[in-house]
Amino acid sequence: MTLKLIDLFAGAGGMTLGFTDERFCGDFESVWAVDIDRAATRTFNENFGDHAICTDIDEWVTNDQPVPAADVVIGGPPCQGFSLLNKKRQGDARRELWQPFMDVVELSGARAFVIENVAELRGSPEHDAIVARAEALGFETATDVLLAADYGAPQARRRTVILGWKRKLFNAPIFPPLPTHSSADRHSNLPRWRTVRDAIGDLPAPVGTEPREVPAPLNLQFGRNPTAKSLARYRAVPPGGNRFDLQRVAPEITPDCWVRKTSGGTDLFGRLWWDRPSVTIRTEFFKPEKGRYLHPDQDRPITHREAARLMGFPDDFKFCGTKIEIARQIGNAVPPPLAAAIAGAVRDLFSASRQEAA
Repeated sequence: MTLKLIDLFAGAGGMTLGFTDERFCGDFESVWAVDIDRAATRTFNENFGDHAICTDIDEWVTNDQPVPAADVVIGGPPCQGFSLLNKKRQGDARRELWQPFMDVVELSGARAFVIENVAELRGSPEHDAIVARAEALGFETATDVLLAADYGAPQARRRTVILGWKRKLFNAPIFPPLPTHSSADRHSNLPRWRTVRDAIGDLPAPVGTEPREVPAPLNLQFGRNPTAKSLARYRAVPPGGNRFDLQRVAPEITPDCWVRKTSGGTDLFGRLWWDRPSVTIRTEFFKPEKGRYLHPDQDRPITHREAARLMGFPDDFKFCGTKIEIARQIGNAVPPPLAAAIAGAVRDLFSASRQEAA
């Protein structure tokens, strides 16, 4: 049995990939996807078929546009939709973006749903509102904060995941899903966390500053054209170092704002470690001033290909758009290995129901 899947706020489709690709889970069929980012929608359709639409999902359901039937609805309403995480939304008349998500759950007849978002969602008023709406629709829910590295992604990304299932159809699932990988200090028999070296250690130095018409993985293995001062700053950061090491080694080229800020920001202008998972990959990973995004031993930021691999995307996944648009798609994605672990929990939920019915 293949389960029909809707992905909302789908982006490039990292979550759909984890659910539908046989290298990950593969027991689901993508039937509809929605995102407001045009380039991300092109990427989704390039990889999954021509059924993603670029639109505002709130306007879509408000205007009574059709929603296809599905077994499962997945997605990550943008964190800008949670007032706790974006104080600028106070007084905003627009609905919080989890609301149209739950509308689609109801309209599609889905028997299960998955919402993922930033770790802070778990303790927010919006989490409680989501659970209350789900209960009113006949769902039970379970919530946990999952670490992507525990499920085979070479990245220490923490995300809140809410799993909902129809209470009359299913027993409670095994959730959170059992980890597939472990840190060395846990003394587990599981495979060790995948590291930066595992993910990108085989890649050559980047060529050029734009995507190239060459076979993957080299098509996205391009770099930047740093100024002489930026290059000097890169060179001054030792293995595993950060902006504080830059200030210690080369105070004359350290930005004044960093000198004045004596606490916090230990990942800024930092180097990734070869033998650990990466830090969370965000949309501006190509700017070292935004985080720990310097290559472990080369004097440069990580490339788009390296960032995609650190998210867990296979090299044959095709990204569409400009390099800025592609970076945004990578940084906003759900790591496919993490999505696959969640997909396994949903699959097992439906499998248990079928066995009981038999």
